[in-house]
Amino acid sequence: MARPDDEEGTAVANGHPPANGYLPVPGEAPAGKVSAETQNGPTAGCLALNGVSRDSPKATASGTPDGPKTPLAPEEETQARLLPKDPGEETPGGEGTLVPRIALSPRRFVVLLTFSAYSLVNAFQWIQYSIISNVFEGFYNVSSVHIDWLSMVYMLAYVPLIFPATWLLDTRGLRLTALLGSGLNCLGAWIKCGSVQQHLFWVTMLGQCLCSVAQVFILGLPSHIASVWFGPKEVSTACATAVLGNQLGTAVGFLLPPVLVPSTQNNTQLLARNISTMFYGTSAVATLLFILTVIAFKEKPQYPPSQAQAVLQDSPPGEYSYVKSIRNLFKNIPFVLLLISYGIMTGAFYSVSTLLNQMILTHYEGEEVNAGRIGLTLVLAGMVGSILCGLWLDYTKTYKHTTLTVYILSFVGMVIFTFTLNLGHIIIVFVTGGLLGFFMTGYLPLGFEFAVEITYPESEGTSSGLLNAAAQIFGILFTLAQGKLTLAYGPRTGNIFLCVWMFVGVILTALIKSDLKRHNINKGITNGDIKAIPVDSPTDQESKTILMSKQSESAI
Repeated sequence: MARPDDEEGTAVANGHPPANGYLPVPGEAPAGKVSAETQNGPTAGCLALNGVSRDSPKATASGTPDGPKTPLAPEEETQARLLPKDPGEETPGGEGTLVPRIALSPRRFVVLLTFSAYSLVNAFQWIQYSIISNVFEGFYNVSSVHIDWLSMVYMLAYVPLIFPATWLLDTRGLRLTALLGSGLNCLGAWIKCGSVQQHLFWVTMLGQCLCSVAQVFILGLPSHIASVWFGPKEVSTACATAVLGNQLGTAVGFLLPPVLVPSTQNNTQLLARNISTMFYGTSAVATLLFILTVIAFKEKPQYPPSQAQAVLQDSPPGEYSYVKSIRNLFKNIPFVLLLISYGIMTGAFYSVSTLLNQMILTHYEGEEVNAGRIGLTLVLAGMVGSILCGLWLDYTKTYKHTTLTVYILSFVGMVIFTFTLNLGHIIIVFVTGGLLGFFMTGYLPLGFEFAVEITYPESEGTSSGLLNAAAQIFGILFTLAQGKLTLAYGPRTGNIFLCVWMFVGVILTALIKSDLKRHNINKGITNGDIKAIPVDSPTDQESKTILMSKQSESAI
């Protein structure tokens, strides 16, 4: 597997429009001198790989080299169009060169942790009913299907609302979207506090519906927050950490409800008091996190954290079209393949999480607490997998190979879980559930980051929003189908159904063409003929040749 280069790539100078068919090359030094200021180091020059420096006497007054020009591919033309043309936040470089200032803001950690925390509470509210479904069935006197819908409403609400939510993110910004997600999550939690009576099932459904709407403004943000606030060497880890909050919420949702609300069907008053304790505790935490969101969240840092973000932030706002962005994404065949395969994997995870209590109790009667612990094991293992996958991506940038490998191992884990569930030893279910969760849940941030790479410069919120919409659609279909198969033929049949679909996902993932556009921008690799090459010394021709050779090998 390839390792990333040690340097982050040179910045592109503002105020220099691209020549026809060419991407801009940093540097505006006099002939014979090439220099530019790197992000945190000494000055360095830039050369074109075709052997002609932008500043050489062979270049014309406008900066266009003589000789034939190599046309750009459509996606490269888009990248060239987005490169800055007007002066913005700039810092003088060596020999008077102006380059965009790129810096990392300490606030990025506060933003990330605040988002992860309120995402945790939202995920907790998603799973808090289904893991003790038998308790809520008895309390509200409803069927198991009604309790399943308290989970599936999260999936159902996402599909029609994802387009207005991503439009809001792209046009009104990160802060407003974050406030809506945290605020609606808080409001839904407080409404549930008024539903602790046996005839008020519709009130608890109303509160859950508001929480499901809040989820629409939450699930699409991890890759967007990571890209806007974090540098190239930490962006995948940041995305994994943001997803981690949601996974941790699911883990807490598996662990706490069976402890806080044990099965006491013969004592309705005690049961109501226990449910009330859980609801009010959730509301208090959600309120605190909403206040923190108001205080901590900013639209973006003062300076962009990467060259890719500098390019996007300096592009003219009038050129962006949300509808055109959606069309571009659906014309992108690798993204469409990823969309379907991601939907299958995440939909299968949603289905397993929703029906886990029913599967465990079918073979291990009276093990509600252990069912919650198995769910906790599944998610905690997935959290470890998410962080390790994020660190691996930041280290290697091998998005396609990592995604495919984790997908295959998730499929293998699902097969093992399916055929060991009924062996009669619950400790085996803990082990196989942990194995399944490590890979299946660890896949989630991989899909987000891979989508951002192959769809750049389209909005991260739009691509991740579509991925989540596909996940919700498959989640609803899989939960309904697996639920019916489980009731009619047992858990093994329902799980085999998921195994078949996950095998289809493996094939689709293998067909995805890996084109790391964002990574290439950050590294200065935008065209096979013209690239910006950092040079240690303007007078050391030998070092120039060595650096150009290394960059060529990296591009290949």
